[in-house]
Amino acid sequence: MATLENMQAKIARLQAQAEALAVKQSSGVIAKIRDLMEKHGLTVADIEAHIGAKKRGRKPGAATVAKPAASAKYRDPKSGATWTGHGRAPAWIASAKDRTKFLVDGRAPQLAISAKKPAKAGNYVKGPQAPKYRDPKSGATWSGRGPAPAWLAGAKDRSKFLIVAAEEGASGSKTVSPRKATAKKATTKR
Repeated sequence: MATLENMQAKIARLQAQAEALAVKQSSGVIAKIRDLMEKHGLTVADIEAHIGAKKRGRKPGAATVAKPAASAKYRDPKSGATWTGHGRAPAWIASAKDRTKFLVDGRAPQLAISAKKPAKAGNYVKGPQAPKYRDPKSGATWSGRGPAPAWLAGAKDRSKFLIVAAEEGASGSKTVSPRKATAKKATTKR
């Protein structure tokens, strides 16, 4: 029966034979490469320039720096689960309006965050809007959002199609801007 020492000795001999074979084969390949380079008049610089132009990805030797793990910023008082504040919020904090009560250190954040974000261009109310324009012939309406319908697109003066202006003319009341009138209509419908 083979002993452990015998097996380890065999492994060492086989590894030495494998290394010698690899050196012998690589020296033969290197000799062929040198012959081809001399035959075609190439230098190492020519090969590096050719390879460098097509090389993609990261440079060799450029190690990626691992980011340190983020520390927990929020903690669930019931379960003790934590969240760093990055990525999707867990269910226990997702619906909370005031997240300061979940802060790990118990203090409010030092950055002053305004309660209301300033309105940005293109920040519209979603959903159906009250109509602002009406075609007197067909009775079709348009809210003023999206592409203008054909009956209004060619009009030079859109004010005669305003719904608010038509109502004011009929009632003889004081002049109200179209925005205020639309807001007034929306509040009275509720």
